[in-house]
Amino acid sequence: MILFVGGLVPRLTDARKELRRTQIAEAAVRCFSRNGLERTSIADISAESGLSTGSIYAHYRNKADLVRAAAREMLHRRADTIGGYAAADVPPGPDELLARLTAAIDPVHARVGVQTWSEATTDPAVRDIVVDATDRMRAMLHDCVTAWLVKVENHEPAPARERAAAIAHRIMALYQAELLYTALRTPTGESQ
Repeated sequence: MILFVGGLVPRLTDARKELRRTQIAEAAVRCFSRNGLERTSIADISAESGLSTGSIYAHYRNKADLVRAAAREMLHRRADTIGGYAAADVPPGPDELLARLTAAIDPVHARVGVQTWSEATTDPAVRDIVVDATDRMRAMLHDCVTAWLVKVENHEPAPARERAAAIAHRIMALYQAELLYTALRTPTGESQ
């Protein structure tokens, strides 16, 4: 506990800490989208979030840590969506799955995603994040396509898993192409 004039100030609860981390990560994503990863400073994120620089450093070690948090947050959003599709009584087929994913693309997230891919070509820590996020999303797509092949197309599970791998790979590639297209066609500061 920290001593404060007139008494003790309670520590942040775990839930409050997580909300603060999310607030900071969302501010970072907005800054990254507007200014680019390289040109965004912790001071920019501080101003965007309304929090002190010290508060940001209390939650994140550095900007790279914020990039990782932003990548994880975007992946979690996709994971929840894709997981729901796979668990449905009638999972969407590959074309419908891709259509749903591309319809949900946020231009801000698309710009940050493309910038993160660029950073991944020169920064091993960012490359690890991008490769992990891509592999995890492809695995989720694989699960969803497998569920569709088994539940809708009536394939046996083992052959369905094998066939789903190539389909999931193509869906992932087309989704990434759509992210790039969205990032390039939507001017900074505008939404889709």
